Amino acid sequence: GFALFYMKAVAPPEIKIQQIYRGIIPFVLIQILAVILVMVFPELALWLPRTLLG
Repeated sequence: GFALFYMKAVAPPEIKIQQIYRGIIPFVLIQILAVILVMVFPELALWLPRTLLG
């Protein structure tokens, strides 16, 4: 949320906030997919700690 307004502040004046929101859609979808994968397969999140800590 706040990072988008920061991006608008540092972007050139011709860039509209709608363009910034449209630009983040792929990243939000990837994050949602990652959360769904971890919910369905919790082993994905637990593999590394189990491997490192035994």
